[in-house]
Amino acid sequence: MSVTRLKRKHRKNIARANNKQRIIKQLLLTPVLKNVDIEELKASFNGGAAPAQSQTKAEKAAARSQKQADANAEASVAQDNAAAFDDAEAVTKPVNEDGQEGEHPKPEIAL
Repeated sequence: MSVTRLKRKHRKNIARANNKQRIIKQLLLTPVLKNVDIEELKASFNGGAAPAQSQTKAEKAAARSQKQADANAEASVAQDNAAAFDDAEAVTKPVNEDGQEGEHPKPEIAL
């Protein structure tokens, strides 16, 4: 029996794979938008007229610094809680005379 190759199917499979790779590359080429001020964008499309609800740059900077300060305060509270938890755990863990922690310490294995 002779070997037959399905050339049209082979070309179709290769084209399908190339199309999928091209789609993935195109999706990865789109930039990720971060820290975009939506109000400024809206104002730029309205012919430069800023909406009445928008804040000034100084107010926005003050709000950002307040958020950062709040985040720092929460982080310090979390660190204090972690330290207190570690201290409490050190006090309540039973330790046997060999210095092993836990209620059921592992036996020493002589090698």
